[in-house]
Amino acid sequence: MKVADIIKNATKTLFTFEILPPLKGGSFHEIEHTIEPLLEFCPSYINVTSHRSDIAYRTKANGETVRYTTKKRPGSVGVAVAAKFKYNIEVVPHIICAGFTRDETEDALIDYHFLEMNNLLVLRGDKMKSDPAFVTERGGHAHAVDLLRQIQNMNKGIYLNSEIENSTPTDFSCGVAGYPETHSDAKSAEQDLLYLKEKVDAGAEYIVTQMFFDNSKYFDFVAHCRQAGITVPIIPGVKPVTTLNQVDVLPRLFSLTLPEEFEKELRKCKTNDEAKHVGTEWLTMQALELKRANVPAIHIYTFGIPDNVVKVCKAVF
Repeated sequence: MKVADIIKNATKTLFTFEILPPLKGGSFHEIEHTIEPLLEFCPSYINVTSHRSDIAYRTKANGETVRYTTKKRPGSVGVAVAAKFKYNIEVVPHIICAGFTRDETEDALIDYHFLEMNNLLVLRGDKMKSDPAFVTERGGHAHAVDLLRQIQNMNKGIYLNSEIENSTPTDFSCGVAGYPETHSDAKSAEQDLLYLKEKVDAGAEYIVTQMFFDNSKYFDFVAHCRQAGITVPIIPGVKPVTTLNQVDVLPRLFSLTLPEEFEKELRKCKTNDEAKHVGTEWLTMQALELKRANVPAIHIYTFGIPDNVVKVCKAVF
């Protein structure tokens, strides 16, 4: 079933969440550890992240330093398919521009089509850690809207090789990301909103937001989207803080702000367990307010840690 239809036909606020593929060398049991405690809350669908390759360095026995490319979390396709068919739930794999050519993207889309994975979240993806800014892969897409247009072309049976005869149309339904506190690469909130409208006009059927910790940021973002003519559902994405260092790391990595009251309480914490408790309480408060506002769904970024999400869901769903 199309996730866009699940959202559109919902009569109450849905629960959805996101998982990470295990680190290379890990097993699917790690994914089971995240998913299974959350099944009792009837998630409407699960997102699976996709990760680009990055540059790493290894020192050989002779002292020589070798530069190589590695992907820390491969297996997005396998995790998505295994989760869908093991748990009989819709799964939304992320598909990204970063690190992929258009041809590689087309091949991945063909795999998803064969596997009847028809829901996608379309993203630009992150820059390499070693790069100061996002660099487009040679032969790849620079922006999520370009990737979205490639997917929409395939839905019409238009492949990269125009000489293909009797090409089979795909049937993908796509969501995209939105940024309540503005994407870090955007020159302004107004420009960011224009880019989001472009993605919706190109075929995006719903929006999932970047994490935020101040619900007013989300409500203001939705209002601005509606004023800009964006009418698709806008799903709030939220995350529980789990460690002491996230009070500094999350704002830096994701270009977001922490409410003064929340930050103050986190900085009082002496241990990760204390920070995790404060983070869980804050997310519970956020989720209850969002639910009272009848948001389409509450999408939780689990980062592979289910126990605090279970506590939130028991209070909210």
